[in-house]
Amino acid sequence: MDIRMANRMRELKASEIREILKLTQRPGMISLAGGLPAAELFPVERVAEVTQTILEEEGHRVLQYSPTEGDPRLRTLIADRMRERWGIDAGPDDILITTGSQQGLDLSGKLFLDPGDAVLCESPTYLGAINAFKAYEPEFIEVDTDDEGMIIEDLERRIAEHPRIRLAYVIPDFQNPTGRTWSLKRRQAFLDVMARHAIPVVEDNPYGELRFEGEPLPPLKALDEHGLVIFLGTFSKVFCPGLRIAWLAAAPALREKYVMAKQGADLHSSSLGQRQIAVYLDRFDLDADIEILRETYRRRREVMLKTMAATFPPGIRYTRPQGGLFLWVELPEGTNAREVLAASLEQGVAFVPGEPFYPNGGHENTLRLNFSAMPEDRIEEGIRRLGHVLTGFLAERAAADHAPTVAASVNG
Repeated sequence: MDIRMANRMRELKASEIREILKLTQRPGMISLAGGLPAAELFPVERVAEVTQTILEEEGHRVLQYSPTEGDPRLRTLIADRMRERWGIDAGPDDILITTGSQQGLDLSGKLFLDPGDAVLCESPTYLGAINAFKAYEPEFIEVDTDDEGMIIEDLERRIAEHPRIRLAYVIPDFQNPTGRTWSLKRRQAFLDVMARHAIPVVEDNPYGELRFEGEPLPPLKALDEHGLVIFLGTFSKVFCPGLRIAWLAAAPALREKYVMAKQGADLHSSSLGQRQIAVYLDRFDLDADIEILRETYRRRREVMLKTMAATFPPGIRYTRPQGGLFLWVELPEGTNAREVLAASLEQGVAFVPGEPFYPNGGHENTLRLNFSAMPEDRIEEGIRRLGHVLTGFLAERAAADHAPTVAASVNG
């Protein structure tokens, strides 16, 4: 039977990262692909203790329905953290608990985008955001980036060319996929442009607390004087992603629209999950946990960068992130990272090709590497194998490129 689907389904595809992650389940595979935190650092025993206490003391309440806005104590704790760590002037009434940051992205598309509208984004940008927004049938306007963030001249040009821009989506801190961080000057200039054109901004900040080098910079939300920035935060990268507890912070009028949209999606996020995090924050030191994550990820990044420098062939460029989970690799022009991936998988190493991070395609010579999920010895071995694959791959390509020239010379 041929069942008719909505037109929006034509644009939706299975996540390429999820498909690649299926391959990483093979025994012995070294996965540098997914954006997974280090599972061995999850505070399992303390979460079990907190959960037992909650069920014993308030089990009947936390297993019941709860307000769409979220657990009041958790929203207060989140507002306090945002104010203390990032200088964001937000109170509990500015916070909406969401089921992962992914829901915040989906709700943003629902609020702001009609078919044919346009979304401004970094080039490249987070694949999960591309997939979330695609359901609302927008056009994606990619803005050129460099090591300081969006290039303002290109941003201005894109806005002038596209009158139906309704939303901007950015990741200023340790961006997924590149690992880059915007400079303060670039953040201020970007906000000036957004204010001049009254374009709302979704600032995705899943990695902001995972800085292990350099000086912290204020989020866009802390610099926003016009109420245009919707801030997305999450506990997935600094606590436990399986709980699926995140939040958004927005000006009151905007937050109320998000509340209405969420009521139509899932009524509310997990009551138990919210209480688990709230009680954990009251009872234990999450900042100490995050410090362990920072030091662990710093070491793993160093191993990755050191091994890349020793084993990658010339002509390959890559970023040196100051935090987060990822770094970005640019292969010589004309190289297809998907072909490299096929050869790499045969050697037991997985990564993510970069093309899916460009909503309008292209850039087949790029790839993303994750350094958070594997221990140092596995990262070193994985990069050595990948370096061997790249050396052979580029050598074969160089020989193939040279062959016609040699033949022409002989024939002449």
